[in-house]
Amino acid sequence: MDAATVTASIPLVLGSGSPRRRAFVEELGIRHVVRVVPVDETVLPGEAASVYLARVVADKLAATCAALREGSEISQETRVLVADTTVIVSADRLLGKPADAAENAAMIRQIAGSAHTVATRFAIAAVNGAVDHVETVETRVFVRSMTDAQIVGYAASGEGFDKAGGYAIQGRFARYVRAIEGSYATVVGLPLAEVAEAFERLGLL
Repeated sequence: MDAATVTASIPLVLGSGSPRRRAFVEELGIRHVVRVVPVDETVLPGEAASVYLARVVADKLAATCAALREGSEISQETRVLVADTTVIVSADRLLGKPADAAENAAMIRQIAGSAHTVATRFAIAAVNGAVDHVETVETRVFVRSMTDAQIVGYAASGEGFDKAGGYAIQGRFARYVRAIEGSYATVVGLPLAEVAEAFERLGLL
């Protein structure tokens, strides 16, 4: 979306190309536009989940705000929302987005028959970069045992290629999820209740 179209009549810019996040924002009924500015989401060696999420969300926020400030009609009342999700297998193992079916299958093998944590961090800020709210929400996901044929078949479907951990809880992978402890929306990619509460405090809802 061209930054010049973001005026005072558009109170929110969603800095994400995720259709799941956009659908959640649409459910809240907030007028918004999408502005996607790519950032490097590579997990650094030995990087803890909290450090990774803080770094990537800060980078997304800075890049999105900088791109918006290039427009001539940007209102300082406009708010920017960015988020990032990661799957935490253990203290030193994070699962990002798989590059291909083989990597996707390897990720699913790590989570099948066990529990893992999904963490989504989001930030809301003014166009000048001043942060109004930042929060990380975690949900525990329990995956039932899977045969290797099921793992390979799911990976081959391509559904998990653009998703942290290599799966979509709202898609075909739902049949393998035995239970969750926490927020379903967090696993999908945006903790909707917490985002809504933050928007309410800011007067956007």
